[in-house]
Amino acid sequence: MNEIGKTIIIIGIAITAIGGVIYLWGDKFSWFGNLPGDVKIEKENVKVYFPVVSMIVISVILSLISWLYRKFF
Repeated sequence: MNEIGKTIIIIGIAITAIGGVIYLWGDKFSWFGNLPGDVKIEKENVKVYFPVVSMIVISVILSLISWLYRKFF
């Protein structure tokens, strides 16, 4: 049970750090969400947005972080 608590604390600190980076430098990431492959459909009354490529990028980054964590810890 002790390891689960440490893991939750580390995840919480990481989420807080990511939130701080987005808050401070969010305007630098304006390209994210507008990548080629992100589907945007805009009609008169309807706007639909599918961030396909952006989610793939996030998945690859999180998979890499997970792999590094398992390799070194």
